[in-house]
Amino acid sequence: GSSGINAEYGNTETQESSWEKPSGSSKVRASHLLVKHRDSRRPSSWREANITRSKQEALQILQGFIDQINGGASFAELAKENSDCSSASRGGDLGFFGRGQMQKPFEEATFGLQIDEMSGPVITDSGVHIILRTG
Repeated sequence: GSSGINAEYGNTETQESSWEKPSGSSKVRASHLLVKHRDSRRPSSWREANITRSKQEALQILQGFIDQINGGASFAELAKENSDCSSASRGGDLGFFGRGQMQKPFEEATFGLQIDEMSGPVITDSGVHIILRTG
């Protein structure tokens, strides 16, 4: 059943313009700092076996990190010490990824950033994140 795969690449004007992406933008590189909470998909991490904080508390913690980074703190250092993701050991670096590899809100936030720009709080099933686009 390969018919119809290219349907969305049709040449009506509206569709054409949405596919005019600058070359090389199909992949991005990002680091993130994840704060999990009790409603996270897996409420445990290398830092804490049983995470009990609420989503509201997680967002407050995350906002504290945003303030620190905006005040000159290193994103990578904060992620290394505080991120509830295993990428913490790499300063939060997730490497390069394309569309469809991350949860939708995470992907949209990352693709919407300029290189070296940091997101505000991003909420996914994993918890709450701040994302720094690095490439």
